[in-house]
Amino acid sequence: MGSTVVVIPDGLEGVAPSKLEKKKFDISCQPIFSFLREKKSNKHGMRKVIHSIKVGVALVLVCLLYLLDPLYKQVGENAMWAIMTVVVIFEFFAGATLRKGLNRGIGTILGGGLGCLAAAFAQAIGGIGKAIAVGIAVFIFGAAATYTRQVPNIKKKYDYGVVIFVLTFNLVVVSGLRAEQILELARDRLSTIVMGFVICIFVSLLVFPIWASDELHDSLVSRFEDLACSLEGFCKEYFENANEKEKKFCSNFSSNCKSILHSKIKDESLVNFARWEPWHGKFGFSHPWGKYLKIGEHLMVLATTILSLKGCLRSRTQSSENLRQSVKEPCEAIVASLAWTLRELGESITKMIKCCSEETLVPKLKSVRLELSLILTPKLGTNLENTDGVGLASFVYSLMEMVETMEELAKQVEELGELGGFHKNAS
Repeated sequence: MGSTVVVIPDGLEGVAPSKLEKKKFDISCQPIFSFLREKKSNKHGMRKVIHSIKVGVALVLVCLLYLLDPLYKQVGENAMWAIMTVVVIFEFFAGATLRKGLNRGIGTILGGGLGCLAAAFAQAIGGIGKAIAVGIAVFIFGAAATYTRQVPNIKKKYDYGVVIFVLTFNLVVVSGLRAEQILELARDRLSTIVMGFVICIFVSLLVFPIWASDELHDSLVSRFEDLACSLEGFCKEYFENANEKEKKFCSNFSSNCKSILHSKIKDESLVNFARWEPWHGKFGFSHPWGKYLKIGEHLMVLATTILSLKGCLRSRTQSSENLRQSVKEPCEAIVASLAWTLRELGESITKMIKCCSEETLVPKLKSVRLELSLILTPKLGTNLENTDGVGLASFVYSLMEMVETMEELAKQVEELGELGGFHKNAS
């Protein structure tokens, strides 16, 4: 009895040559893509190493106040205040270090000065009245400063300075009851704090500075490209996988949009730090950092709209294959135009070139809106009666919402260019 041998292809055998070459190409490019993905994280990791080394250098410099006898004879045990200052105020970004250092300096001066006055006043009263005067002063200034900390604007910018004020005032006024030379003690401690502050500022601003303004600028620009890629990816997924039972939803696009939605707190912190930074590179003292927050809010709205397309992908009321194919080309052209607009806006901020939205981008967006209205009528409108075009209509309406948001976004980018002194495009 004869037997039939069925040859089962192993691995890549039996695969069409074109598909085989494409698969080999994807495999060969995989290390390159992974390298590009890791490049950004490696850069951030390198900055962490640089920051750690800078903190170590600052601590070594401030410890010389203890290690070198000539310096120790000048400052004595007060050298520990300089070490505490370096440990407390040295932050990752230069603007954060400068902000915290100035807050500490102002809080120390005000708290020490008022504490010395209160202690001198209590010493003049003498007797039991001295303790009562100190108690009243501690209560009034402590309560007033604590209430001030609850004011949103004060808490956002000067909370650390208020805390240092309360701490310094209480230390000075209470120690003034036992110390005879309170002014000399306050002067010595203040001088060592200033030494620590100067060392921090020197190392933070002059040795491989890490600017919050650069981080904010680069972070905002990268979101334009992320949104453009996500929009193109969602469009491709919708027209290719709309009727598949197992929809291949790209999680990378979704994660990019979700990261944009959670970027507001980070942006607010970076803006707060950037406002304290000195003039450096392409950013001046009066750079409109508030505009970055407004642009970020519009990008979050776009990210929300793009995520809503996920519902179109997973909707149970999917449009028929013929209906989708009939509007595929115009929808893809529209999405390509929207992605191009996002990249143009991002490039305008990257190169700090003025964006003439009224001349170029807004007319293009208006033409896109007109094309979307043509898609909705009349072919799609007739299919809405039998729920055939519900999913596609939802997709198109989401694109129309994106057009409206992009028009506002283009105006915000144009205002940023005007206020930030962006240069005109040579072409």
